Amino acid sequence: MFVIFSTSFGFRGSAMSISLPAYGFVNGGARFSTVKHERICRPFAFGEGKIRDKFFPSSYRRSILRTNRNFRIYCVIEAGQKVFEFRKCAPLLESTFLEQNEVSDSTEWKAVPDIWRTSAEQHGDRIAVADYYHDPPSQMTYKQLEQAILDFAEGLRVIGICPDQKIALFADNSCHWLVADQGIMASGAINVVRGSRSSMEELLQIYNHSDSVALIVDNPSLLNNLAPKFNSYTNLKFVVVLWGEKSMVDSNVGNTIALYSYDEFSHMGHESRKRLLANTSGHCFRYEAIKSDDVATLVYTSGTTGTPKGVMLTHKNLLHQIMHLGEIVPAIPGDRFLSLLPPWHMYERAAEYFTFTRGVEQVYTNVKNLKEDLKRYQTNYLVSVPLVYDILYSGIQKQLSSSSNAKKLVALTLINISMFYMEFKRIYEGKSLARTRHKQSLSFAISEWIFTRILAALLWPFHLLGKKLVYSKIHSALGINKSGISGGGSLPSHVDRFFEAIGITLLNGYGLTESSPVICARPKECNVLGTVGRALPATEVEVFDSETGNKLPAGSKGIVKVRGPQIMKGYYKNLLATNKAIDKDGWLDTGDIGWIVPQSSIGAGRNCGGMLVLEGRAKDTIVLSSGENVEPEEIEEAAMQSNVIHQIVVVGQDQRRLGALIVPNKEELDLAAKSLMKSKDIASEPTIVVLNDLIRQELNKYTSSCSFQIGPFLLLEEPFTIENGLLTPTLKIRRDIVFTRFHDQIVSLFK
Repeated sequence: MFVIFSTSFGFRGSAMSISLPAYGFVNGGARFSTVKHERICRPFAFGEGKIRDKFFPSSYRRSILRTNRNFRIYCVIEAGQKVFEFRKCAPLLESTFLEQNEVSDSTEWKAVPDIWRTSAEQHGDRIAVADYYHDPPSQMTYKQLEQAILDFAEGLRVIGICPDQKIALFADNSCHWLVADQGIMASGAINVVRGSRSSMEELLQIYNHSDSVALIVDNPSLLNNLAPKFNSYTNLKFVVVLWGEKSMVDSNVGNTIALYSYDEFSHMGHESRKRLLANTSGHCFRYEAIKSDDVATLVYTSGTTGTPKGVMLTHKNLLHQIMHLGEIVPAIPGDRFLSLLPPWHMYERAAEYFTFTRGVEQVYTNVKNLKEDLKRYQTNYLVSVPLVYDILYSGIQKQLSSSSNAKKLVALTLINISMFYMEFKRIYEGKSLARTRHKQSLSFAISEWIFTRILAALLWPFHLLGKKLVYSKIHSALGINKSGISGGGSLPSHVDRFFEAIGITLLNGYGLTESSPVICARPKECNVLGTVGRALPATEVEVFDSETGNKLPAGSKGIVKVRGPQIMKGYYKNLLATNKAIDKDGWLDTGDIGWIVPQSSIGAGRNCGGMLVLEGRAKDTIVLSSGENVEPEEIEEAAMQSNVIHQIVVVGQDQRRLGALIVPNKEELDLAAKSLMKSKDIASEPTIVVLNDLIRQELNKYTSSCSFQIGPFLLLEEPFTIENGLLTPTLKIRRDIVFTRFHDQIVSLFK
């Protein structure tokens, strides 16, 4: 019996395997031999149980440890030259390969890929995914999806990936992405995810920082752009292209790396699985079950306030989401979800994992085809970010504006009446956030309940008329039959109220990448506007004083902290940032400012108790020279109600008043300006003075109710985009980059 060792040295983040003499003890003497074995197998560190105790005397272990503490045992060669490769697998998905003592009779999920065994058994022939915008268009049943994931996982093992190694998955939403993502997890490896719209520099930074050893990319074009950025020090064992032909890869790239198409890679895994099941593989394997506390994925934060950090999420973190999101989204087999967001966005990702356990059909779409696909597929649920609902809202408003004056007047009047109706309805149902900050007497609560019931009853016929004349047409065009689920950002209140008025339910949630991501969400039966709902099961949410660190009572505003099984393991290779984010008691500092609604048994807010209300980011707070603190999001959200304002960033740190950088909606602004000029019988083109006056009027109109008003502002020509680095891949404005890039203009605003 002898052992092959490996140690880490040389290139950062790579494990360079070296063969050492076989070592055995015979009457106190040494017996040597050598062996060459090219496969990469899971390392067993000294101190890991039976393997250690069986093959290494304690004195020899101590000797090796004194020599080099980085040594790891990679594989054991028994007499007869049998090679035992150590692999990991999901305990339910591939229970066949586990030792009898590791196989559980329970059907409980221990690793994320375990869900595919359950889903294949319960929903086998149902369509799981429909991907019509890739070539070739694809449909897969739950059985087919399970087998595809198993094939991909085996392909990774065959090519030499060992458990716990990192594999970069830089690709966009598709069925192949899902197979690759779950295949990596099922093999016991860790995927490092990002989308193709990120800059090449950012992708390279993530690849190197994560210590990835292989790359899976969306298409040949992305590989051609990214590969030249790699250098001789980059550890890149192979590349898999999910879509497109290998022939489209530049020859100078394809000739220097091991390159596989998705079909080739899956076929390689499929053939190996056939040999394994027939027991003709020629190799001996020992499988170890993936543990719930094993890291499943590395997700790099969007970087709105600095350099992205690698969030380590475990199988346990993700399984918490999978098992509890059903309390918010009661999906049933056959429901159809439209998938739009980047799949590496943890909000989309957790929602996808959960919905696949319910036997739903997921249809992939994109921004270009969203409106058409909503109408075509009449989806039951849409999971998306607030920006998408804002775009849908703006589209509806634009459609109404283009109608005849009579139709527009009728539609807008009915919508406003429905908003009042829903407001009164919220009050008598005890779901009015506005009534929760102050205690109400019993007599006042009763009189308010009676009064709002009467008013709602009077408005009810008009609300029904709105349904028949206006809202039914909007429903038909949007096709969201059950609920829209919003997360990943602040949902503007005017958008929330509008969709409520026309009868389309928006369920708003809250979370962070660091919390896998969902912390709170509004359930349909208690959908209190203005809140992000109550905490998920097994999740604690508290508010703390930012200066003293003391826990605050309900109703008090402070820093929101959360604790629960979905909280990340930490930031990869960044212990300092981890300790700053998570305290010794396990509380994650979200960096958000908020308050928890007090409990009450009477009044208009009696059903709101325990819900979380967010009021901005602690890091985004603007401190004026007067010492006053301003939360810019409230003002920005109000200004964004205007059709002529596309994007806005409020500025004013250490100034006497606030200012703003505004990206106008050029089309709407030009139309408004020309209409104004025409009404004044002016034939010339609108000047910058006219445009500024229009923007000022819109700001006064929509932000007048805010605590602080915008003073000087600057109109920008170009919008904030991912490409110019001013938007994160999750479509959030990178405030720090905006402040840096427009520093001189901001200074000039206040002169």
